[in-house]
Amino acid sequence: MNRMPKSKYITNKEIVSLLQKMITAYSVKGENRFRIQAYENAAVSVEHATSELKDLWDEGKLEEVPGVGSGIASYLDELFRTGEVKHFNEVLSGLPPSLFVFEKIPGIGPKRALALAEELNIKSEENALERLKKAAEEQKIRELENFGEVLEQELIKGIESLKKGEGKKPRMPLYKADEVADDLISYLLKNKEVLEAHPLGSLRRRLPTVGDIDISVASSDPKEVLDHFFKYEKIRKEVSRGEEALGRAILVSGQQVDIRISSPEKYGSMLQYFTGSKQHNINLRDFALKKGLSLSEYGIKNLKTEKLKTYKKEEDFYNDLGLEWIPPEIREGLDEINAAKEKNLPELIGLKDIKGDLHIHSDFKIEPSHDLGGSSVGEMIKLALEMGYEYLGFSEHNPSVSQHSDKEIIDLLKKKKEYLEEYIYSDENGVKIGVNKLPIRVYNGLEIDIKPDGSLAIPEKGFEFLDFAVVSVHSSFDLNRQKMTDRVIKGLSHPKAKILGHPTGRMIGSREGYELDWDRLFDFCLQSKKVLEIDAWPNRLDLPDFIVREAVKAGVMLVIDSDAHLADQMRLMEYGVSVARRGWAEKKDIINSLPKDRLDDILLK
Repeated sequence: MNRMPKSKYITNKEIVSLLQKMITAYSVKGENRFRIQAYENAAVSVEHATSELKDLWDEGKLEEVPGVGSGIASYLDELFRTGEVKHFNEVLSGLPPSLFVFEKIPGIGPKRALALAEELNIKSEENALERLKKAAEEQKIRELENFGEVLEQELIKGIESLKKGEGKKPRMPLYKADEVADDLISYLLKNKEVLEAHPLGSLRRRLPTVGDIDISVASSDPKEVLDHFFKYEKIRKEVSRGEEALGRAILVSGQQVDIRISSPEKYGSMLQYFTGSKQHNINLRDFALKKGLSLSEYGIKNLKTEKLKTYKKEEDFYNDLGLEWIPPEIREGLDEINAAKEKNLPELIGLKDIKGDLHIHSDFKIEPSHDLGGSSVGEMIKLALEMGYEYLGFSEHNPSVSQHSDKEIIDLLKKKKEYLEEYIYSDENGVKIGVNKLPIRVYNGLEIDIKPDGSLAIPEKGFEFLDFAVVSVHSSFDLNRQKMTDRVIKGLSHPKAKILGHPTGRMIGSREGYELDWDRLFDFCLQSKKVLEIDAWPNRLDLPDFIVREAVKAGVMLVIDSDAHLADQMRLMEYGVSVARRGWAEKKDIINSLPKDRLDDILLK
């Protein structure tokens, strides 16, 4: 029997795998097509979700996920409560496990996969591909009904491809995808026939992780553009050159890249169509149909007159539907279309709105419990000035509790305060001049561990030497929801604790976030004037965007920080801004969009 293993935390990846098994099972059992379609929609939605469904379930918001209807939501509820779904087990019962291995072979659908498993008596997953390949090499496949010699040969190639991992690649972090896309776009734009080029899909929507790289190009000469594309020095293998201005290649890194070329007069239509998300496009199509219109990558067709109108600019495409232009980051199939119709879209925060960074780590030898920064205070201030910042908060990790006495910790904090004051208030010769010589406000902060009991990892006297503290959880992630919320609120209750750092503790791809009672935490933050951080570090991007949106709705103050440990990492701020935008945050929601003369009221009082 194919059972879902009981698990404390069931990931989106595991849920997608289970839904895909159900699609396969329903397909071979002849289930109603509409039911299969419902599971396909749900699988696509979960695969591309930017938040873990387990976290949404904790918040009672599972049915808000686009594509997940009430029926599937009830099954997922059972899955999260018990670790399995009785109905799923019943449907999967009796099906050979090898079925779900064989269906992954290119060109083999569920029914053929089942036929192979049953006719060749290969029921177990163990060595299933090797046994199937051997049967093909012994020419046993061609003897089966509806197969034949050609399919037998294709089957051998498909098995080899699958074993080499040439199927679906793991999703890459957003910043890595940016590096790939930016370099390719820069190369493409060197050709005079390339008028515009932009990323598409999840990269343009700024999801935390990205699959294949898709690039759009506006040009009147697609052949010239494709010739130029395939001369890109980082291409390892040309995969296909489509007749309709589509090129696909594998880079030396193993990453697949596609370019789609459109004539300039249709470029806006293509940009909209291939940005997604799938659910946004479904909702937009339904919205247009009610107006007697049909949407495609070529433009908008009037179904009555059959006339197609093309669009150079994506903004005009939305405007002709009676909508405001919808920023790509919020095209996720939620309520953005209705907001655009009512002209009630948020004015999303932008990178240009950020006036400072309050969580960075210098190389001041504070002997921390975690990693020390690698750039000097001077190097970080210099870059901050180049970035146009008005203020900077040095928030190194607290001194190691296990390796220092209280007195030693206090001495280190005092030395850091004295060092910053000397840097700020002394001239080039070290003479104290009593005024801030810098055109930037420097805050003396500290990132302090919240211990499992909620206490903070420095002695009380140490707080006298700080302007403010970022408090964070760095250990004991397995506390239950109530105890973790108690812990966080207790730590954040200290008068000098102003910001909760990377509030879920997640590390994308390696560690799930811990569970908190967000409504309770939001209430506490509102009452106590505390701030939740959006940590821009690419492997964190924490808060997740769906919690950002809930915080915005609740009126909780947010801050976007780079968590930089080297000066150049301060430029990672853009990834935190992307998360904030996906969470519908505006300037008014982000404290480091405030000018420096207003920030003291939040950090120092």
